[in-house]
Amino acid sequence: MTQDGRRLRGLRSREAILEQAVGLASVEGLDGLSLGRLAAATGTSKSGFFAHWRDKEQLQLDAVEWASRQWTERVVVPAMQAPAGVRRLFALHEARLRFYGEGVLPGGCFFFAVQAEVDDRPGTLRDRVARAMREWQEFIRRQVAEAMALGELAESVEVAQLAYEIDALGEMVIIHSRLADGPASLVHARRAVLQRLRALCPDPTLLPED
Repeated sequence: MTQDGRRLRGLRSREAILEQAVGLASVEGLDGLSLGRLAAATGTSKSGFFAHWRDKEQLQLDAVEWASRQWTERVVVPAMQAPAGVRRLFALHEARLRFYGEGVLPGGCFFFAVQAEVDDRPGTLRDRVARAMREWQEFIRRQVAEAMALGELAESVEVAQLAYEIDALGEMVIIHSRLADGPASLVHARRAVLQRLRALCPDPTLLPED
């Protein structure tokens, strides 16, 4: 096998492990990432596994990076196809709900699962999770601000407050879909944000009625 072939095989092996790691962490948290379990799930030898990661913390950090990339590809990129403004803001919320509804991750959301795990543990891992969450919240705020700049949201809207509400309604789906309302939680979360945006939009016909 050529050097390029070995490099490609190594990259595919690493990506397969990270995909498994993010799915496992969405259920059991980052502490639940067992090197042996992941190696067995991906058919990777332990020696091959340690060729990618020198220790468990590096694997955890790379899992955070992979989860961020997955979120961007599955939620952010599709939403950005919608016209800028209130339609893109709602498309972002819908893409998030679709991610949950399609069961991309067995635990629903990687970041929801790990935030409570690391929030009181100062260190590199906590900092990386916090950064990813800040970047997501800042992205929502930018979409709100852009919608206001385009005149598609009322001037009285407080950017940070509306972004917080949209994010909170999305996050509640993870809890309610498993412990209370089931699939109905997706309907409630979609309708709540839609009604809020229509009420704040000078031209509500830009958005669906229901």
